[in-house]
Amino acid sequence: MSRPSHSSAKADPSFTAKSRSTWEIVRRVSVYLKPYKLLALGTMGFALLSLLFQFLFPRLTGIVIDDVIGKHQTDRLTPVMLGVVGAFLLQNLFNSLRIRINNVFEQNVIYDMRRDVYARMQRLPVNYFDQRASGDLMTRVIEDVNSVERILIDGTEQGTVAILSIAAVLGILFWNNPQLAAVALVPIPLLAGGALWYTLTAHRRYRAQREAASAMNALLMDNLQGVRQIKAFGHEPHEDNRFGERADHLRRSSLGIMRVWSIYSPAMTFATSLGTALVLWVGGRQILAGTLQIGQLIEFILYLAFFYDPVRQLHSLNQMLQAARAAGERVFDILDTPLERMDNKRRHPLPSPVRGEVVYEDVAFNYAPDKIVLRNVSLQARPGEMIALVGPTGAGKSTLVNLLPAFYELTGGRISIDGQDIGCISLESLRQQISVVSQEAFLFNGTVRENILYGKLNATEEELFAAARAANCHEFISRLPQGYDSRVGERGVKLSVGEKQRVSIARALLKDSPILILDEATASVDTGTERLIQEALERLMANRTSFVIAHRLSTIRHADQILVMCQGQIVERGTHEELLTVNGLYSRLARIQNTTFIEEGFEKLSTVE
Repeated sequence: MSRPSHSSAKADPSFTAKSRSTWEIVRRVSVYLKPYKLLALGTMGFALLSLLFQFLFPRLTGIVIDDVIGKHQTDRLTPVMLGVVGAFLLQNLFNSLRIRINNVFEQNVIYDMRRDVYARMQRLPVNYFDQRASGDLMTRVIEDVNSVERILIDGTEQGTVAILSIAAVLGILFWNNPQLAAVALVPIPLLAGGALWYTLTAHRRYRAQREAASAMNALLMDNLQGVRQIKAFGHEPHEDNRFGERADHLRRSSLGIMRVWSIYSPAMTFATSLGTALVLWVGGRQILAGTLQIGQLIEFILYLAFFYDPVRQLHSLNQMLQAARAAGERVFDILDTPLERMDNKRRHPLPSPVRGEVVYEDVAFNYAPDKIVLRNVSLQARPGEMIALVGPTGAGKSTLVNLLPAFYELTGGRISIDGQDIGCISLESLRQQISVVSQEAFLFNGTVRENILYGKLNATEEELFAAARAANCHEFISRLPQGYDSRVGERGVKLSVGEKQRVSIARALLKDSPILILDEATASVDTGTERLIQEALERLMANRTSFVIAHRLSTIRHADQILVMCQGQIVERGTHEELLTVNGLYSRLARIQNTTFIEEGFEKLSTVE
């Protein structure tokens, strides 16, 4: 196969997303809030009501100390204390309502964003996944979406309440005692300077952490999928070391964030504590001078806590904002990637019935300017013909057939089905006419029934059983513990290679498309299983235009056309008998003794020559 592997072993697990400003991330995430304006208003409203009743406590405390206790107004003690209890009750009641509404709001936004990211991923071109590890993409959909959501749900609510709290308390402080209020503002330049420094330096640390987490998750997914190979080669210690390196990278990047936060956060807390100490100092002097009462000073200090706490909260929100910005870059990397070709009014469905005539005209393709895979390939497959593709590894066979369902876009030339350029056909209609059976059958982690029905989701029970019988898999399915409802495990691990292949053939039979792409499926099974699979394949190919990437000479003798490919070009074409009469690659391959697999034969030829 010429194209890059999809496996996370070869994909870049730490693909760096485009850098974006915090404002851009906030602006784009805010779109997801628009459908939930009432929830947003409810969250904000109950947060402000909770804050309002919180503000009553310092005032009532001052009354208790200066009036009830200082002036011995004992008859006011019970009403004031009931007011304190009532204030606490209402504060926490409204806070409970805020939390409940906020949770619904938060989960709705996460759901919408995650669905959008996943839907976008499903419509991205195949080469996007060639360059990225599956574990990295999973991290973006699961973890990064959560981090991005917090930038507005928690950030907006807490940030807005904090700013309003600061403004309201500052007004109360200046109203009560302008001199002490001015003293309380002394640490503000230190707090502002610290916040600016943290904002300007934090982004690179959070980006490194997100990339390290993705790299570790990518390796973990790769190793879970390849656990049998790891055990077969006895490479558990090697993989332990590899995972340890990735985990250590994540550990060190996380510690880098924590190390800076361990300095920044206490420093900001010290600055606010310095403000409190200055207020106590100046307020104590005012009490000694007789210009301030003790209760007034305590009330002022309680309000001062409501001033500094939101300031510290804004610093924590700044940390959240930087983390969300790094995650947002990775999420919007997916959402901003161009889709597969967009179907528009110029693209139409294939006219029915589809006969299955396929024509390649001077088709060229390259993955990159310096990596040319196909050069001026032309061929014609008449309806119902079997076209066999043979050639050494890397000749371009898989790329040639992958262009037909538009997994990749042509670099040059034209492909048509029944005379219709596939570039003018909608992707849905195009791919509905093509079934693909690969050499390594992929099964979803579900039941046998679900995997076969993937070919036609609304198929009847009779159609399901008919496809299974035609694929020679009904008998072994019936012997499974739960029959068709037996689970196959991840990637079909609970079934043998031959059983998985027959299930995939049943799926293709159920789809019943007029064009078939077949990466020959009998290369790794025993003789008895090969016979069952071959019978199923013959039924599958009947009356269908079939493109077969052949691995065994025995399976292509009756092909209508055999195309011999080498270095991205068709160097020979004809039937088995016609090619034997020409002293070319195919005839020399067929004359090699004890050659079963075609790739093996080409290796022998290259060694001899």
